Amino acid sequence: MLYKRGGVWWYEFVFKGERIRESTKVSNRRVAGQIESARKTELAKGEVGIQDRVPAPTLREFAPRFQKAVQMQCAERPQTVEFYEAKLKTLLADETLASLRIDAIDEAAVEEYVQLRGKVKSRRKMALAPGSINRELATLRRLLRLAYEWKEISRVPRIRLLRGERNREFVLTPTQEPVYLAACPNLLADIAVTLLDTGLRLGEALSLEWPQVHLEPAEGAKFGHITVLSGKAKSRKSRNVPLSERVVAVLTKWKPTETGYVFHGEGGNALSASHLDQQHSRVRALLKWPSDFVLHSLRHTFGTRLGEAGADAFTIMRLMGHSTVTVSQRYVHPSPESVELAYERLTALNLKRVPTNSPTVDQRGVGVVQ
Repeated sequence: MLYKRGGVWWYEFVFKGERIRESTKVSNRRVAGQIESARKTELAKGEVGIQDRVPAPTLREFAPRFQKAVQMQCAERPQTVEFYEAKLKTLLADETLASLRIDAIDEAAVEEYVQLRGKVKSRRKMALAPGSINRELATLRRLLRLAYEWKEISRVPRIRLLRGERNREFVLTPTQEPVYLAACPNLLADIAVTLLDTGLRLGEALSLEWPQVHLEPAEGAKFGHITVLSGKAKSRKSRNVPLSERVVAVLTKWKPTETGYVFHGEGGNALSASHLDQQHSRVRALLKWPSDFVLHSLRHTFGTRLGEAGADAFTIMRLMGHSTVTVSQRYVHPSPESVELAYERLTALNLKRVPTNSPTVDQRGVGVVQ
């Protein structure tokens, strides 16, 4: 029942034997009726355990939770944490996107963001590259997937990465390698040799501790090795990587101890990846080499050389710590000579396996029917 008191409408009804009498705080009877109906609906939902869903937070409001989750999940990979924090900051710089509730970030909103980012000019007056936009989209996708896991949203929009992303394919040639190493400061040269001969990621090398280093070969092995622990490997799987003679020499120079970082600064503190990147950039500029040559190129060089040496994709995957063999296949580029060598080995193996009662086999491994 609606009635007016003091210029505003009140409603009164009985629910489960209890008299409900409340002000609608409005002077319009039609609106007051709607408020009364909404109140009855609210009581009815509560009776059967139905609660109205709390509005989803905006992207800006949800961002600190995402940032904290990344810090916890990637605690052993500070570079990954820095990456997500930087990309999250870029996402939040877009006022329209940052103000949207995360359940309202759909395919259309993502496309609008992509269109706007595609018009942005970089410092060199060039349009923002697809790769740069893709890193932001990947961050947004991870954020929304976490929101879905935490039941903040009911679905994750499909976020398609842009095509045309240019992958860095720089490989240090045998001729370039001594030139580069000679131009490097001692610290950078030591780490560069380690990356070249082990294929470690820079973060894995900087977090390497002495208990992970085994300079002497294990029984029955030819090489010493280092163990990349699962918490410090991108694939979350531990792996052993053999040590070349020159890496053993580098590690020995750093005076092995029972504990602590292998590569360290004053007081045994961990080295900064950004500091090494800056040193590398100065060397690259001095040599006037292309900007595609980054420190990660040394790992790419290791993988390429493995492929050239005849390693199969599964061996490369194991040594480099890839999560799937698909990534490792990029480093396998069989030459005509290596294909013929592989077939020559196959025919030799087949000769050894031929039963004594089989047709005659000629020198080429081809069966001859008698």
